[in-house]
Order: sequence, then structure tokens, then C-alpha cells
Amino acid sequence: MRQFPPDFLWGVATSAFQIEGATQTDGRGESIWDRFAATPGKIADGTDGSVACDHYNRWKDDVETMRWLGVKSYRFSIAWPRILPLGRGKVNQAGMDFYSRLVDGLLTAGIEPMVTLYHWDLPQALDDKGGWTARDTVGAFVEYADEVSQVLGDRVSKWITHNEPWCISVLGYGNGEHAPGHKNWSEALAAAHHVLLSHGQAVSVIRANVKKAEVGITLNLCPAQPASPSAEDQDACRAFDGGFNRWYLDPIYGKGYPQDVIADHVAAGRIASEKLDFVRPGDLEAMAAPTDFLGVNYYSRGIIRSDRIPESQNAPRTVHAEPEKTDMDWEVYAGALTDLLLRLKKDYNPKRIYITENGAAYSTGPDADGRVRDTKRVHYLRTHLEASLDAIKQGVPLAGYFAWSLMDNFEWAWGYQKRFGLVFVDYATQKRIPKDSAHLYRAVVARNGLDVELAA
Repeated sequence: MRQFPPDFLWGVATSAFQIEGATQTDGRGESIWDRFAATPGKIADGTDGSVACDHYNRWKDDVETMRWLGVKSYRFSIAWPRILPLGRGKVNQAGMDFYSRLVDGLLTAGIEPMVTLYHWDLPQALDDKGGWTARDTVGAFVEYADEVSQVLGDRVSKWITHNEPWCISVLGYGNGEHAPGHKNWSEALAAAHHVLLSHGQAVSVIRANVKKAEVGITLNLCPAQPASPSAEDQDACRAFDGGFNRWYLDPIYGKGYPQDVIADHVAAGRIASEKLDFVRPGDLEAMAAPTDFLGVNYYSRGIIRSDRIPESQNAPRTVHAEPEKTDMDWEVYAGALTDLLLRLKKDYNPKRIYITENGAAYSTGPDADGRVRDTKRVHYLRTHLEASLDAIKQGVPLAGYFAWSLMDNFEWAWGYQKRFGLVFVDYATQKRIPKDSAHLYRAVVARNGLDVELAA
């Protein structure tokens, strides 16, 4: 039998800026993604998030879709500028009321809310003062977490502070692919530190406001393998793992910043010395506040080849990518998810793990009969659920799985070009069509297991 544990938490996930739209409605303030999307050349198709999936107005229908799916939980994010248009100060009651109605609607439908406080939409007013490079933003985030958890904490027990600090810092401040679009590595490292510090400081605030609170953070993690046994590839893999994974995991679990990665940053000229100027006494202790779970976003693995020597001088490759790629050009390789979960248990031993995002971008649309036969996503979903179950059988405390995403949406710098949804969205009409992958997921959830088949 390929059954999951009886209390396994099945869910779907979204984020506010990607689905809500209504960016100038009911007192919402400007976010860095509004500003970024309005800057010519930043979004691949020239679009923005002003309408997206119109979830702000259609949330009741979307909750009904979730009820049809049978999921037990919905992971969604709060738009910070909808609550505090200037980042701090007076609460925008209309914004808070929206999320209160959403929570009530979910609970009425028998769906447990899981709230992510920050999924990248920093209020522009805070960015104008330095954004995540400024230590003052730490305090602003803690105030925001306090306001939201005070109001929703009587009905919401599961809280995620931040989504993907690597993306916030590296894509936002290191290479400029995401808002606010900076290209400064010293800023990226300071931003990462302040995000992790604000996480640690917010944990106790949320606990104080929420009875039986479960608090965690979500990291996007990329298990890496050297392309060959050569010393150069081994060291390149160490460096990749350090910068992508350990730089965020180690501080959260009380190990501080990895010294080898600090040395890498110095050698690359990203920082002047091994003394991290943005770290103050007590910071590392605060960042390591005990959490109840770790959220893991997994999409693909890294096969790491050294760029320090010519290819002709390196050892022959012994690890090769699988041929299947998603529309993001990401390799489809489910086995690395099992490896990642086992590694997390061994090296960090979190109390619980939730897969808070896992999914694939494929452009498949409706056929002539209106059915969306997204066979590649069905395969992706099946194999990654198999990998999840393999990890559970090997002792990993995996407590839930949240498919990314409930529906097609605004995919950040790609605009509307990439479709990750279980539900197809016709952006012109806002019509929703559950794809074959949604029907598969519904059957898996209903049976709490993988022994399900789809109609041809």
C-alpha cells in the first residue's frame, strides 16, 4: 500500500501578489513589485499584477475549488501593503477585513489556513528607506507580524514568517532579477541577514498572540551533486550548497553562518573581510529561535560543474541531467527530493517538515473538448509524491504537502508566460478549469494514497 500517514496535511499554495490583483483597491499601498513591474523591461511579457487572477474579488469561488479538491489546508500569503500601506503605522482596516473574511470562509469549508506573512511584496515606502538592506525593516516586519497575528491568531494556528529568503536577497539585491532590482552582493548578504533576523524576532511575537501556535519559515532548497568526482567539481558543489542552502539553514538551526561560505564571499570580493558588518551581538541567537516546523520549497536539483578550469581539463562528467525539463528549463528529478528530506533530518533534525511548494510549469491549455490534459504535470506530481512517501518511510517527519500552485498566476519576472497551476486560468475571462493534475490530486487526497488512476 502506498498510503500516507493518517494525519497527513494535504494542501495547495498561492501568494498574494501572484493572484489577488486589486492593487489599488480598499487602501492597499504600493509594493516593490508594483514599482518593479511598472519599470519597462523588468517583466518578460510587459504585464503586471494589477489584475492577476482577481482573487481579491473571486476568493469565494476559489475556496469552493479548494473544497472540491478536498484539501485540508490552504497556504496563502498576506500582502503587507494591504495591511500597512506605508509599512508601519496605522492599520488599513479594509485590508485586514479581507483576510479575516478569507480565513472565515476557509474554516467554513473545512480548510485550515496556513498564513505566510511575507512573500516578497515589501511596501514601497520601506524600500524607499533601504528595504531589507536597512536594519529598521526588521522592526517594521515584527510590528506587522504582531498586528496580523493579533487579529487572525484566534483562528489561524499555522504561521510562516518568510517565503524563500534566498530569492528575497539574491534575486532582489544580488542579481536584480526580482524586485527591487538591485545588483549589489553586499546588499544581498545584508538583506538575507535582516530577513532571517526579522524571522527570529517575530517567532516569539506570534507565539504570544496565538494559542497553540505552530511557527516556521519556508526555504527554497536545491540539493546539489558534483558533475564528476574531480576536486574542482567537489569544491564547486560545496560552494553552491553553502551559498544556496547552508547560508540560510545553518543560522536558523543555531550553527551561525558557515565559515567556508564567508571565505568564499571574501574571495569573490562580495565582502571586504570575514567580519560581517551587519551582524550585531545577539543576532545569531535571535535568528535561531526554536521553530515548530521547516517549510521546504523544492523544484529541481543542481548538477554542479566547476568554472575555474576549462571543461577539457576537468574529469569526465559522471552525473547527467534527466532529459525532461519544465517550461522553466528546470530538470525533472524527483529522487533529489527524497535525498533533500533525508539530509535535512540528518543535519538539522527539524521537529516537522512541510513541503510548502512543489510543482511544475507547463503551458498545456484546454483541448477542443475543454479538458486540460497536462500529462507532464501529472507525471511530475506522481513522482514527487512517491519521493515524499519514500522519505516518510525512511523516518523523515514530513507532515504535509502543498502543491504549487492552486491556479495559474503572475509568475514574477516571467509575467503570465509560465503556468504552474493545478487549475487553468483564462486571464481574459478569469474562467477557471481544473486540469487533469487537479483531478489526480483530488483522488490522491481523497484516498490519502497514490493508488489512483485517471480516465484516459
